Amino acid sequence: MLPLSLTLALVASTPQASSAALETPTASAGRGARDVLLRRELAHVALAQLRKFDPLWHPDQRDCAGLVRFAYRSAHKRFFPERLAQPLWLDAQGRASEFADAETLLTRSFVPLGRDGATLEALRTGDLVAFRQEQDAGPVFHLMLVVRPEDKAHAPARVVYHPGEKGAAVRTGVLHRLATEAPLEWRPIPQNTAFLGFFRFKEWMQ
Repeated sequence: MLPLSLTLALVASTPQASSAALETPTASAGRGARDVLLRRELAHVALAQLRKFDPLWHPDQRDCAGLVRFAYRSAHKRFFPERLAQPLWLDAQGRASEFADAETLLTRSFVPLGRDGATLEALRTGDLVAFRQEQDAGPVFHLMLVVRPEDKAHAPARVVYHPGEKGAAVRTGVLHRLATEAPLEWRPIPQNTAFLGFFRFKEWMQ
């Protein structure tokens, strides 16, 4: 993935809010309650990588898409292990696969939600912020994972991401600051042509 150079608002620091408080299961039963648990665990896993890499996250897969795959798989392993009887992802041909790069995740396993401010306000933990940067060798895609409490008054929405450089640390930052303080090419705003939009896991849209 493309290395990121963002502002000091997006440093590799642990957020003040406890990951355990990010989402609380509601009284609703069935799939809705399960998805809340999945989102909470996904947030916990993603934030834990800020302090120390989980040894189960293979070093060769430590990039932006790798963080998404690892967090999703870890959350399902804890709260919905039967789903892992088949791979979570689809490859470029639409076949179930344990691996998918950033572009393939976006096109096969996630669905676009939009690019505007209203969509940003509706994001939930597990959603993605996606960019496409044009390089001489071809386009490079980058993903940031959204971590947001259900109670928006509790803590601001954050992004958690791996910048792509081998050996680099996972980083985090406040989503609204990304939209105003990052270099233009990394701002999730409609005016930025490199910003692809916000995306949600397809299975949570069904």
